[in-house]
Amino acid sequence: MKKIRVIIERSKDFFWAYGDNVDKINGGGETIDQVKQSVLECIEIVKSFDDKNIPAALKGEYEIIWKFDVESLLEYYKGIFSQTGIARLTGINEKQLNHYASGLKKPRPAQAKKIENALHRLAQDLLAIEL
Repeated sequence: MKKIRVIIERSKDFFWAYGDNVDKINGGGETIDQVKQSVLECIEIVKSFDDKNIPAALKGEYEIIWKFDVESLLEYYKGIFSQTGIARLTGINEKQLNHYASGLKKPRPAQAKKIENALHRLAQDLLAIEL
């Protein structure tokens, strides 16, 4: 199955997204949910083009991989994860995480990967819980 990577980023007052590995895919909105819906609507519009104008990745089955930049991820989940909690999971200083969340600083790729890996470990731990 083909994988379509869609990058979600945040500007000052808006979220936007674009296809990282497929042209003609984009979207925007005030929330992540609006951005995702906008991207899905864009894909349906692109799939209605003449066959020669439809990217090959959109023909047949595909999976959408939503990829966040660190600032957008921290903003999106701020009501669920505190910076203190993320600092505890990642070992990254809380003040530094606040700089990332506000867009004041951009994390190095290694720092971004550290955040991603910590969240994936947490997800695995949560999936193993039975109540």
